[in-house]
Amino acid sequence: MDSIAEIKNLNKTFKNPAITAIKDLTISLPKGKVIGLIGPDGAGKTTLIRLLLGLLVPDSGYISVLGMNPVNQTNLLHQKIGYMPQKFGLYEDLSIQENMNLYADLKELSENQKKEQFEWLLKFTDLKPFTSRLAGNLSGGMKQKLGLGCTLLGKPQFLLLDEPGVGVDPISRRELMKMVYSLRNQGITVLWSTSYLDEAEKFDNVILLNNGKLIFNGQPEELTQKLEGRVFQTSHFLESPRSYLRAIMKNENRLIDATISGQNVRIVSKDKKLNPKLSADFYPVKPRFEDAVIDILGGAPMQFSPIAEQVNIKDVPDIVIKADNLTKIYGTFTAAKNISFDIKRGEIFGLLGPNGAGKSTTFKMLCGLAKPSSGKGYILNTDMIKNPSLARAHLGYMAQKFSLFSTLSVMQNLKFFSGIYGLQGNKKQQRIDQMVKIFELSPYLKQAAGNLPLGFKQRLALACATMHNPPILFLDEPTSGVDPLTRREFWNHINSMVEKGVTVMVTTHFMDEAEYCDRIALIYQGQAINVGTPDKLKKSGETMEDAFIRLIEEYNKRSK
Repeated sequence: MDSIAEIKNLNKTFKNPAITAIKDLTISLPKGKVIGLIGPDGAGKTTLIRLLLGLLVPDSGYISVLGMNPVNQTNLLHQKIGYMPQKFGLYEDLSIQENMNLYADLKELSENQKKEQFEWLLKFTDLKPFTSRLAGNLSGGMKQKLGLGCTLLGKPQFLLLDEPGVGVDPISRRELMKMVYSLRNQGITVLWSTSYLDEAEKFDNVILLNNGKLIFNGQPEELTQKLEGRVFQTSHFLESPRSYLRAIMKNENRLIDATISGQNVRIVSKDKKLNPKLSADFYPVKPRFEDAVIDILGGAPMQFSPIAEQVNIKDVPDIVIKADNLTKIYGTFTAAKNISFDIKRGEIFGLLGPNGAGKSTTFKMLCGLAKPSSGKGYILNTDMIKNPSLARAHLGYMAQKFSLFSTLSVMQNLKFFSGIYGLQGNKKQQRIDQMVKIFELSPYLKQAAGNLPLGFKQRLALACATMHNPPILFLDEPTSGVDPLTRREFWNHINSMVEKGVTVMVTTHFMDEAEYCDRIALIYQGQAINVGTPDKLKKSGETMEDAFIRLIEEYNKRSK
């Protein structure tokens, strides 16, 4: 048998809300490959994985996994497959060793099997020095390594990974990718669901779903090649990249996508023929897999953000945010040390760094959620320590982990946050109505926020953060785990607001998003080791991810 799984005419619907998650899907998954599963939020990726596992029952159609029926032979099938769910599936109050013991018992391993497999897994994941550490105290990358290690107990033939790279820094994602490919070389088949298309570009095969339907199935380069001669870049413009981007998005109707890349503007055209006004300045560049996916999905949103139309920034100083030797110490651990930078009015300032580097700690000190051990932070010249309430009144905050009330409905969240931001009466209701329309939240108003698809959770969080038209936005990984079209939608809102004078501080693990920032601080081991524009941080020919890894490696060499 050359396939690990066979699917024919598969259908799955949900009633509340009414969604067709999988529609008439027929596909074969080849053995011994790393297969990417991609698509917009709500495309059916997680549903398909759960159907393959037997965790969901199809409405109709045929599924065979390793020659077994997932519905009727679930227990036997689960002895031969490994599953890493989208949400961290380990016990955070147990140590690494205790988690491994638990999963080994669930797989019914003998004591000899445990000893043999634990030794191999700890070496494979580089977690051997940390076996007594609680899972909840691990960095994002270490958690994912532990999660992958636990799924490998019992030596599965088929590994199903649902968004294993979400919230993980580029170094950890590269390590995770290397680990998975070594498993493929041992004959294990991997189905890897991801929203990181730079990951998907490296897979053997890719399955693209949209609205439950199969859109593409094949090698990534097959799709990318179709865009040869349709992707262009320029740095020839008088105004800022952001202003130029807005102008061409407004005036050119032949574009599929348009983004900022450092001091360049990058576009994807509907065909190889550019508008004569653009062709003199733009030159062709190599297409990326993400370009091809956005193209096949119908293109990115191009309109000016309706949120920004409400923005009216007045009496804001040139320096909006200031970090002055910020330091945060927890017991004997220094999470941030002497971090200093200024952020100007109407600037997008990015914080980059590996998991556990101190980005979120710096972030929280500047928005008043953590008190510095020493140093000072200022928002609009207001000292965050002396007058935190006044400083926070000027902020909109979107947290790294979903910061809304998961048990409250979408409407209840909107009403609560509009209230705490001081909106009242007709103005409050008008603003809620605007946010519902802008973010297309109408079908979900009565649904608990915690049960929303990830893309709509993030839309709701951004709606609540911008409800009161703040002059400053703090966005902590706002697009983590969302698909490329939703990320384009978010950055359309962000860029539009910045053009109206809003100042943004953002953290991200998407290196392409780092290119959208005016300046970046690279945080590592609690310190700001580099501050500059994306182009200044990169060497010639480097991607932002290459620069990220190189700068950290250079710092490590200097520190020895």
